[in-house]
Amino acid sequence: MAVTKGQSPFILLYHRTPFDEGKDEKGNRIWCDQKSPNGIIPTLRNLFRTRKNGTWIAWRKVDKVEDSADESIAMSDPKPFTLCRIPLEDNQISSFYHVTSKESFWPILHTFPTHFNVNNADWGIFEEVNLRFAKAACHQAADSATVWVHDYNLWLVPGYIRELRPDLKIAFFHHTPFPGNDVFAILPWREQILESLLSCDVVGFHIPRYTENFARAANCLLGAKKGSKIPVNSRFAPTGSALTEPSETPYLHYKGRKIQLLSSPVGTSPDVIQELAARADVQELADQIDDDTKKGRKLILSASRVDYTKGNEELLLAFERLLEHRPDWHGKVVLMLACVAAASGMKIYEETQRTIEETAGRINGRFSLIDWVPIRFSTRRIPYEEMVAWFTRSDICWITPLRDGLNLVAKEYAAARKDRGGVLVLSEFTGASVVLDGAILTNPYSHRQMDEAIERALEMPEDEQLKRMSRMSSAVESFTVSDWVSEQMDALETQNCDD
Repeated sequence: MAVTKGQSPFILLYHRTPFDEGKDEKGNRIWCDQKSPNGIIPTLRNLFRTRKNGTWIAWRKVDKVEDSADESIAMSDPKPFTLCRIPLEDNQISSFYHVTSKESFWPILHTFPTHFNVNNADWGIFEEVNLRFAKAACHQAADSATVWVHDYNLWLVPGYIRELRPDLKIAFFHHTPFPGNDVFAILPWREQILESLLSCDVVGFHIPRYTENFARAANCLLGAKKGSKIPVNSRFAPTGSALTEPSETPYLHYKGRKIQLLSSPVGTSPDVIQELAARADVQELADQIDDDTKKGRKLILSASRVDYTKGNEELLLAFERLLEHRPDWHGKVVLMLACVAAASGMKIYEETQRTIEETAGRINGRFSLIDWVPIRFSTRRIPYEEMVAWFTRSDICWITPLRDGLNLVAKEYAAARKDRGGVLVLSEFTGASVVLDGAILTNPYSHRQMDEAIERALEMPEDEQLKRMSRMSSAVESFTVSDWVSEQMDALETQNCDD
């Protein structure tokens, strides 16, 4: 199939746009900056500062695809680049993203096979949408351009691109966990997914465990040959917890090609966080937290979103057990559970939110005093400046997902607490658990471990807090989000030089 070549030497594919679309007072389209400095979108957007004539490919919603063409928009911030938006109808977006990605892929990726639902998935629509992304990339790409594809909902894009434009350099980054082979093999489309990913030059994951899971799946299901293992990078803990790996596979050989595998956890922006923490308006928000919520008590913060993988119910039940067993903490500790509501129309998330709300309400009804409510619960999306204020005032950050690809909140908390105390209680089933030496690791499936972890955090001496937080803030500063981008792109260039 012939594809017209474009002029862009760098193509980035991500389902969301680099800016939020809005309207001014006259109804004209404007592009609004996203407030969070640590979200993956501002980070990826900054790539275009040094890449002339780059292109970002995302989707846009239209009434009829037949009446719409790919939209190319000249953007000027941070430097000139092209935003290419492929048109998708509502049913395509719903099927491709909300059903196939969230109901079929998401539970498998997070090792929840009992939540797997294949009956509503329309694989044909998923293929169609991925092919649309791939064709747009090929149309925009110059000769030998670099293409960076992001996340599991674009799994098939690399394979289509390799078929259409074998001259292109292709990297893929997996932002979620990659499960063990026996769980991944549940997907009926496993071979097609792996074939596509093995069309890349570089495939990146947060931590060595996910890299190894992928290498084993490719080896067992497609017969890809694994390179000799090497010790993991010194940034990762090699042993001792649920997701550690002492060694990893650096590359795979498949159909005459060499595919580099890269374990590279997304970083944060500690300098930006620390600047925000010192800003006058953020300090005012922090003072308000002191006056309205903390009031001289120990403040525990847990921030996530409504999702059955996030362990919110397990955390609430552990907090309830603390209040049962330790009446001496009544009136002296408050839990702020910031749990962003899921998009409407997804039944399983609606049920999860209802359970969280009912559990929090029951605990408050059981233990509240006239001047003390033990749990503050919010489902609104907290502005980033306010979240930094919560980081600066929270004595404990309690992050206990049942499974999480990385968890940037844990890293952000460590960045915000530089040169001060604070305790991070972290599930050992988060990717961040193998890079944040100093956190209290816990198993959210174990009542005993959860109970011991939160009590230990509440009673930890200040000198131990400072030592642990110093190690974590150093780890966060030694591998920032900019370092992550550089490592991914350098690997792609090195891979092609070796070839």
